[in-house]
Amino acid sequence: MTTTTAAAAITTVNTTAVVLPMNYSTINPTSILLDWLVNHPMILNFSWSEGQTLGSSPRFLTFTVLSYLSLTFFLSQNPFFSLESHLRRRITALHNFILIVISFTMAIGCTLSTLSQSPDVHYIICFPTNTKPKGPIFFWAYMFYLSKIYEYIDTLLILMNNKSISRLSFLHVYHHATVVIMCYLGLHTTQSSLPLVIVTNCLVHVFMYSYYLLCALGFRPKWKKLVTDCQILQFLSSFVIFSLIFGYHFGTNSGCSGIWGCVFSAGFVITLLYLFLDFHSKSYSAVTNKLKLQDKEM
Repeated sequence: MTTTTAAAAITTVNTTAVVLPMNYSTINPTSILLDWLVNHPMILNFSWSEGQTLGSSPRFLTFTVLSYLSLTFFLSQNPFFSLESHLRRRITALHNFILIVISFTMAIGCTLSTLSQSPDVHYIICFPTNTKPKGPIFFWAYMFYLSKIYEYIDTLLILMNNKSISRLSFLHVYHHATVVIMCYLGLHTTQSSLPLVIVTNCLVHVFMYSYYLLCALGFRPKWKKLVTDCQILQFLSSFVIFSLIFGYHFGTNSGCSGIWGCVFSAGFVITLLYLFLDFHSKSYSAVTNKLKLQDKEM
């Protein structure tokens, strides 16, 4: 081999061996999230069509809610099985972790969809009356609806422990059954409050199911009362949201989409606020009084 040829070969080897470093500064996390959670074809082209979309028919809604209520009543009166403690805790931990991931994803997805798809700030509060239930915002509303059906497992996990069936309250069953109806009506009526309600609810659920996850793993967090406080704060914020929507709807000529869905949701939130305040008073006032009594005895 001649010197010239050898030099050329070395040059070729050296040239092909050069690997340019990746420029991580060009990676935009927001763009990645938008691609996956807003602009993905399945999300971007979503459309709620009654009778065609899975779970969109009134018959499905009626069957689902009545099945939940019937099964809950039957199992609460006939506790014929109970999972072993260690197995139940593992299932509960997995269930809570799944709901944390789902809730966080829905909160991010709905936030990005709302910010990127809304033509103005007014749209976030009040959809035009001719709005169709399609696109990214309604995709996440649909996921929210399905997640509420999945949350029925909360009740099943209580029923699978004979010792904890007494914890199954009217508030728990009423909340789980009615929230599915509310979510269905939100999609059916193209409800204006959907973006803000979904985001606030999902963020509270991330916090709440994190608490339950820690409990299932054997920890005893000191902030159980804070979870209830956040839920009550969420209901109070809903009143602000619905007040703005009703103000826009009845104060302007254009109106807002899904006003009857908003009326149902507002009524539901009123009952939940009453029940949660009653629960808060009975649960935490009793604990406070007990601690005061112990201090006096000491």
